[in-house]
Amino acid sequence: MSGTSLDGLDLACCRFTVKDHTWSYVILAAETLTNDSFWKKALAEAWNLSDVSLRQLDKKFGQLIGEQVLAFIKKHGLQADLIASHGHTVFHRPDKGITLQIGDGAAIAAISGLPTVNNFRQQDVSKGGQGAPLVPIGDQLLFAEYAYCLNIGGIANISFELSGLRHAFDICPANQVLNYFAQQIGESYDPMGKYAADGKLLPEVLDKLDALEYYRKPYPKSLGREWIESEVLPLLANPDISPHDYLHSFCVHIARQIALALKGLPKGRILVTGGGAFNRFLIQQIEKYLCHSLVLPDALLIEYKEALVFALLGLLRWRGEINCLSSVTGATEDSSAGDIYPV
Repeated sequence: MSGTSLDGLDLACCRFTVKDHTWSYVILAAETLTNDSFWKKALAEAWNLSDVSLRQLDKKFGQLIGEQVLAFIKKHGLQADLIASHGHTVFHRPDKGITLQIGDGAAIAAISGLPTVNNFRQQDVSKGGQGAPLVPIGDQLLFAEYAYCLNIGGIANISFELSGLRHAFDICPANQVLNYFAQQIGESYDPMGKYAADGKLLPEVLDKLDALEYYRKPYPKSLGREWIESEVLPLLANPDISPHDYLHSFCVHIARQIALALKGLPKGRILVTGGGAFNRFLIQQIEKYLCHSLVLPDALLIEYKEALVFALLGLLRWRGEINCLSSVTGATEDSSAGDIYPV
C-alpha cells in the first residue's frame, strides 16, 4: 500500500491462521520502498491529471507494484498465495460517491503471476458508505485485546467496540500536514518530533483548527486530501510563522482532537500504530490530554499494521467473507469488497 503521507510503498508478507473463528498472524518480511522524486511528484499531482493520463498512471503504478512484489519475494525467499493491494488514493469524496485508488490490479497480477485483490473502497461507497476506515475489521479480528486502536498515519483514525458493534472514523489530519512543514525545513518528516518540540504554541492558530466543522460531525465520517488542502492548509499559510511553530501547534491540535474523539468513552488501553507513533513529542502531547493508557508495540507492527490488515482484507475477499463493516462506514450493508484478478 501507499499512504497519503507519500513516504513510499509498504510491502509486507503475512501468514494468517484461523481456528475456531479466532485469527492470528505472523509478519514474515516487510519493508518500505521509498518513493523516488518521480513517483513522489506523480502521486502528489495525480488528482490534477486528465482522464487518459490518470489511466496511464494507474497502469504504470500497477506495473511498478507488480515488479516490486516480485523483487520482494525473491529478495526474502518467500512464497505467496495472493496479493492484496490498497494502491494509492487519488480521490476520496464519498459524499459525491467517488473514491479512487490507483495501481491497476490486472497489471499487478499479470506481472507478478499471482492472483490480486484491489479496489477495496468502491463497493462500500456505492452502498452509501464512507469507504473508510477499512482497517477496523482487522482490529476486530486481530487486536481485540485492546479497547481502542489508534493509527496515526497521513490521517489519524480510531477504531473501537461499542454495544457489540465495531465503530471507527477518521479523527483529523496528521503526518500529511506534519510532513508538509518538515519539508519546509528540508526534511521528509520530523524525526521523533524534534522540530515540533523546538517550536512554540500558536493559540490563535490552534483555535481556528479546533473550530473546523468536521470535528463536530457525528461518525461515520472520513477525510481525504481534498479537505486538508481546502480547509486546513489555508489556516497554516502565514509566511511569517516558522514551520517549527506550525509543527508544534499541529501536534497539539492532533492530541486535542484525539482526546475529543474519545470523550465520554470507557477508559481502556489504546494500541498506537502508524508513523506518528515514532513522533515522541506528539505522543507526549496525546498522553497529556488523554486519561487512557497508550501501548506502543514493536517497530514492525507500528510501521506495517495497515499493510498487515490489507493483506487480511484481501484474504477475506478471496474467501468470500465480510471485510468491510457497515457499522464503521455507514453503508447500507456489510461487504466482501475488492476486485479479484485471477491468473
